[in-house]
Amino acid sequence: MKPSKYKAKKVQGCLADGTPHTFDSVKEFDRYQSLCLLERAGEISNLRVQVPFELIPKQKRSDGKTEKPCSYIADFVYERNGKTVVEDTKGIRTKDYIIKRKLVLWIHHITITEV
Repeated sequence: MKPSKYKAKKVQGCLADGTPHTFDSVKEFDRYQSLCLLERAGEISNLRVQVPFELIPKQKRSDGKTEKPCSYIADFVYERNGKTVVEDTKGIRTKDYIIKRKLVLWIHHITITEV
C-alpha cells in the first residue's frame, strides 16, 4: 500500500455497533473513541461517521458528458445542546479542504469544527 501523502497512518477499528471501519489517521480514531465516551456519558447524541454534504450537484455539460457531483465528507456529525455539530479531524489544511469548508458554510450555513 502506498504511504499517505501527509504521513497519516490508517487505523482499522470498529464503530460502536461493531461494524468494521477504517479511520484515515490515528488522530481521527482517537477522536472517535473520545466522542463515543461523550455519547455514553450523555454529553452528545446521534454520533455519525463519514457524513456527506453535497456542494455541487451532478451536471450535464454542453458536450453531453456528465460532471460528477462535488461533496464534502465530514469525519463526525453529532448533536450537542440541541445543535448539530459537524466536525473534522485535521492535521493539514489543504487548499481543497479550505474551499470545501467555505462552501459548506455558504451552502449549508454550517461552520465546521476543526479538531
